[in-house]
Amino acid sequence: MKKQRCSEKINLFDLLSEEIVFIILDCLNTNPFDKKSFSLVCKSFYITESKHRKKLKPLRQEHLPAVLIRYSNTTHLDLSLCPRINDHSLFAISKITSFTLQSIDLSRSWGFSSSGLLSLTLSCKNLKEIDISNAVSLKDAGAAALAEAKNLEKLWMGRCKMVTDMGVGCIAVGCKNLKLISLKWCLGVGDLGVGLIAVKCKEIRSLDLSYLPITNKCLPSILKLQHLEDLILEGCFGIDDCSLAALKHGCKSLKVLDMSSCQNISHLGLSSLTSSIGGLQQLTLAHGSPVTLSIANGLKKLSMLQSIKLDGSVVTRAGLKAIGDWCVSLKELSLSKCDGVTDEGLSYVATKHRDLRKLDITCCRKISDVSITHVTSSCTGLTSLRMESCTLVPREAFVLIGQRCRFLEELDLTDNEIDDEGLKSISRCSKLSVLKLGICLNITDEGLAHVGMCCSKLKELDLYRCVGIMDSGILTIACGCPDLEMINIAYLKDITDSSLLSLSKCSRLNTFESRGCPLITSLGLAAIAVGCKQLIKLDIKWCHNINDVGMLPLAHFSQNLRQINLSYTSVTDVGLLSLASISCLQNMTILHVKGLSPNGLAAALLACGGITKVKLQAAFKQLLPQPLIDHLQARGCVFQWRNKVFQAELDPKSWKLLLEDTVP
Repeated sequence: MKKQRCSEKINLFDLLSEEIVFIILDCLNTNPFDKKSFSLVCKSFYITESKHRKKLKPLRQEHLPAVLIRYSNTTHLDLSLCPRINDHSLFAISKITSFTLQSIDLSRSWGFSSSGLLSLTLSCKNLKEIDISNAVSLKDAGAAALAEAKNLEKLWMGRCKMVTDMGVGCIAVGCKNLKLISLKWCLGVGDLGVGLIAVKCKEIRSLDLSYLPITNKCLPSILKLQHLEDLILEGCFGIDDCSLAALKHGCKSLKVLDMSSCQNISHLGLSSLTSSIGGLQQLTLAHGSPVTLSIANGLKKLSMLQSIKLDGSVVTRAGLKAIGDWCVSLKELSLSKCDGVTDEGLSYVATKHRDLRKLDITCCRKISDVSITHVTSSCTGLTSLRMESCTLVPREAFVLIGQRCRFLEELDLTDNEIDDEGLKSISRCSKLSVLKLGICLNITDEGLAHVGMCCSKLKELDLYRCVGIMDSGILTIACGCPDLEMINIAYLKDITDSSLLSLSKCSRLNTFESRGCPLITSLGLAAIAVGCKQLIKLDIKWCHNINDVGMLPLAHFSQNLRQINLSYTSVTDVGLLSLASISCLQNMTILHVKGLSPNGLAAALLACGGITKVKLQAAFKQLLPQPLIDHLQARGCVFQWRNKVFQAELDPKSWKLLLEDTVP
């Protein structure tokens, strides 16, 4: 009896080493609340979980010191959800994490100065990664502060528009271990700054110079970088054929090259590529010069090429056929919104490049079943097929996709003529995780039932304006796809609470879009709130029967919710104020909600401590106290004022006809 009592007092977890408990914690990544629950069991679990966590993504800057003290082993700090980070916050981070911090993300934060950055870089000697993108007020003094991070390997500075060559020069001199730097949209940086990076930072592997006012002056230095693998020159209008001639002198290591929107490059410049970068694996020429026979022939010597993206370009028949004649075997081809893609050209490419894994023919409006026949018979190993708005493809052709392309994981059939027979065939693709069927007006519950029964790995399903889908179709999806994370049932007029009750069993659901579903009520929303505790994004616009009764369970159970659209609902001040208890809530759209008063709206906004973006009717701008608006903006909240007039919804078929009239 005594032995039994002694054994009851022993905590078996105490017999496990800390390393074993850490391995257990590594497995608790599915639900963000699991580790929190673990830490609340007892004091020892609390301490163990604190030691284990290395990555933090806090919501509020005011809690930073306490959080960092608890999680003393933090190596990666993501502050992208904290819009307002001032120097005091950076001082605290510098002091508390001086020995551990290796990575910090400030890409969505503002309010700090060069002093805060200097404290961070001087104290945290182990910093290897800094993302300071969108710091539009950062000047050269801030760049000089970044230069003190002597061990820095990765630096993102996108849209730091006030930084000049002088600031980048400081970084080049101070951060000689850099392997990646992004200067995208740093409009004050030119040939001098980029040249200094190339000369001083010999270890560079990845260089993003998108939309910089550079010319051929800095290219020779860049192309001498012996380890450069990834070069992005998107929107560099100063780069021309003469610039690319410099490629003959180096860059044997280059694997990825993006020259999208470089309008001044012709086949003469591209032909220079083949002489020195034979190891190139991925080439992007989107929105550039027309893809003619000359351009395609100029690239055929790229013997290692696996991926080419020509999105938004004019593609000639001869150019596309020349791509088909390349001796390489492409794995990825993107022709999204390319004018000039025909059955003849696409069919020829498909028969020649049988190892294609990814094909994007979005908005290739001239292709028909002829292309689909050749693609499906030749490229049976496809894992991703995007063919939105291929409106000339008849419904019979979609049966071929399921019959022949069984390895598909992603399939986008938005705005196509697919019907239930096509869906039945596609359900054979048992590996499907992403299926987009928006504006497919010929499908019904019968076809969707096959997807629900056979595609158990489905994570994302888009049924936007699929007017033939009703509750029974959603039920089969909910029962057969337990790992569903995102579903869009917007403007399915016949959907009721029954669908929401069935979807509430999908516990991993994080994105739920149900705008324009007039029959769903607060009862259905309550079921989603209770069952889908990982919900992050919710759109219930035009759901007139959802009111405060639906907001209360949402406020209690959906503590992960970050974004909500309440426009045209029946929510009042009481319901909106209840949402303030959701600490994660950051983004709200509230247009034409008749039950809201200025005082109720003001109280709710003030109580939502983490709110960063609010879209409101412009009339409220005069009704809300200006000091309140100023206070919220100082906290990091951005207001978007809309003069949108109340509109009745169009019938789905009328809406599609209107859309087709606007498409050239």
